Amino acid sequence: WRHLKSAGNSGVFVWVPEESLQIKPGQLPKGIEVQVLDHGYKENYEKSTGKKADWFTTNGDVFPVGVKMQPFPPLSPSGERSFPRKQLSKGINEWNHYYIRAINGEVRLWVNGEEVSGGAGCDPKTGYLCLESEGSPIEFRELRIRELP
Repeated sequence: WRHLKSAGNSGVFVWVPEESLQIKPGQLPKGIEVQVLDHGYKENYEKSTGKKADWFTTNGDVFPVGVKMQPFPPLSPSGERSFPRKQLSKGINEWNHYYIRAINGEVRLWVNGEEVSGGAGCDPKTGYLCLESEGSPIEFRELRIRELP
C-alpha cells in the first residue's frame, strides 16, 4: 500500500461480520482493524488539536472495532490498541508491505518485513476482509489472500 496524499487514513478490517457489511458512508465496519496511517496524519492531528498524539501511531496499530480482542504489548494508553514495537512504515508515495496473518482468533502484523503488533482472543474469529479509506487516496497492489484452516 501507499498513500498518495499526506495525512492519509486507511485500514484493513479482518473478520468483519456479514451484518456489518451494510454500513452507510462515514461508518466503519465491525472487526479487527489493522491501521494504515500516513505519518502526516499524526502531524496534522497534533497541529490542529494542540494535543500529543499518544493514543495512536502511524506504524501499524491493531485494534478491535465493536468486537473483542486482547492486544499484544506494547499497548496504547487506553489498553485497547496493540502499538507496533518498531517504526517501520514509509511516507507518502512510498510502497509499504503489510503481511497480516489471522488464524485461530489471533491477528499478527508484519510491516516491511518485521512483526510489530497484533492481538489474540478475537471474537468473532471468522468473517470478511474489508479495505477502508477515509477520504484520502490510497493504492493497494499485489493483494494475496490465502484461506487458512
